[in-house]
Amino acid sequence: MRKKLPIGIEFFEHFRRDDFYYVDKTGFIRDLINTRGSVNLFTRPRRFGKSLNMDMLKTFFEIGTDPTLFDGLEISRETAICERHLGKYPVISISLKDVEGTDFQTAYDTLCIIISDEAARHEFLIESDNLTLYDKEKFRRLIENNLEKPADLHNSLKMLTQLLCKHYNMPIIMLIDEYDVPLDKAYQNGYYPEMVALIRSLFSQALKTNNGLYFAVITGCLRIARESIFTGLNNFKVRTISDVECAEYFGFTDYEVREMLRYYDVEERFDDVKEWYDGYHFGSVDVYCPWDVINQCDKMRVKKDSPMEFYWENSSSNSIVKDIVEEATESTRAEIETLISGGCVEKPIFPELTYTDLDNEDASIRQTYLWSVLFATGYLTDFAEPVGKIHKLVIPNKEVLGIYRDRIYSWFRVKVTSHTEQWQRFCTAVENGNAKEVEKLLNEFMDDSISIRDTAVRKEMKENYFHGLLLGLLTADGRWVVKSNAESGVGYADIRIEIPRKEIGCVMEVKYAENGAFDEACKEAMEQIEKNGYAAGLKREGMQTIHKYGIACYKKSCKVVCREG
Repeated sequence: MRKKLPIGIEFFEHFRRDDFYYVDKTGFIRDLINTRGSVNLFTRPRRFGKSLNMDMLKTFFEIGTDPTLFDGLEISRETAICERHLGKYPVISISLKDVEGTDFQTAYDTLCIIISDEAARHEFLIESDNLTLYDKEKFRRLIENNLEKPADLHNSLKMLTQLLCKHYNMPIIMLIDEYDVPLDKAYQNGYYPEMVALIRSLFSQALKTNNGLYFAVITGCLRIARESIFTGLNNFKVRTISDVECAEYFGFTDYEVREMLRYYDVEERFDDVKEWYDGYHFGSVDVYCPWDVINQCDKMRVKKDSPMEFYWENSSSNSIVKDIVEEATESTRAEIETLISGGCVEKPIFPELTYTDLDNEDASIRQTYLWSVLFATGYLTDFAEPVGKIHKLVIPNKEVLGIYRDRIYSWFRVKVTSHTEQWQRFCTAVENGNAKEVEKLLNEFMDDSISIRDTAVRKEMKENYFHGLLLGLLTADGRWVVKSNAESGVGYADIRIEIPRKEIGCVMEVKYAENGAFDEACKEAMEQIEKNGYAAGLKREGMQTIHKYGIACYKKSCKVVCREG
């Protein structure tokens, strides 16, 4: 009986006790102990195992832990570390991932509840012989979420640290996961200054002036500028995605992915998994997104030929890509074209940010910071070693490429259909089989779009890009039934259209015209339509008039031919 795959499992203890497949990252504990500062910040994109690693640290260090949970894992071979540190410390552990709201008060109240709940986890302090009655009264107010003044919340983590330190007569370890989520939500909802002030005060008291703190570990996606949040912290150690230290503990390595696929007897799908989910470069290590690999492996263990799917994409709004596409200048648009064509762009990356940087009145400065955020959040990765602040950036893999394309398709569709008269002429031309007019208008639309360049990207990927642009235009007319890659005849047509009220059907085959060979590509498209009988399905559906389109695309130009059939 194979182990279960950990879909949605968040806690290290559940991995070990409930027999889930676990990729051993416990070497992180050893490296953290050997290299730590007083405050340690690790920044990684979402879904790269930050929260699980934080819960692993909590489970390892906390007094009362079950040491057998680490039996057989890498850290168990570090006997001196285990003897000195396993189960030896009081631990405060909070996640700020749910601190959000459409207004500051809601987010504030949520933070109060999170800290109150963590205090309640240490409810035994009420009975401690080492605490005074005054200590216990302060603690009781904290677990009852009776924080009368903002200063009570600001001081809450420091106070809980001091009470635990006093009870155990030893310093504590503090773990703060997803520290930047409240700032992101505040920025999106218009109360960023208030949230910055709150988090700065909370962290300053808990991390800067707290003699009861042994060390702290903090995780997030972005490295928020020190003057904004971490003012005055000494021995503050940061490991971003560019740092070599501890790089292999966030994400899966090539070896770890191969081992997982081999364990579930789907090793023959390795190349697909690599193409879709690999490509991230952290420090000197190449890694896969673990969320993607686990979810796809779970599908493939049931059905080996399961199609590749988007997982990381669907766990976020991807608003940052939307912003950079919509604000694209001519030069930025050219750079996006390079990226989606498989090329790289060179950009200065600023490791420290504030969200207000993204609101700079100067569009060029704003774009500069957007590139930095795209890099930090996993939408771009290093192609080679950076030279100073200058990074050679690429899109990591096929899944992330799909995110860019979706945003471009959406932007293109909105932009084109906003020109109502021109778009309606295009739809009328498609209905009437007027190839010349379709070609003329499609060329006008494409001239104002982001294109795909003639690079080493595979031909089918280039065709898929133009297929997506065309599909976006055609599906905007809600009166039409538009199907992509619909089964028809003995194969699959790129696009099939039914206009029931007029009994008109269209079949479209899109080809990439290598080096501008439009005539040859159109001929190939028409031959494929005829050979595979793509119009047969439309005839069965009762379409009386059928237009068969061969469409050849290259960069920002196209050629269209049409036959009746």
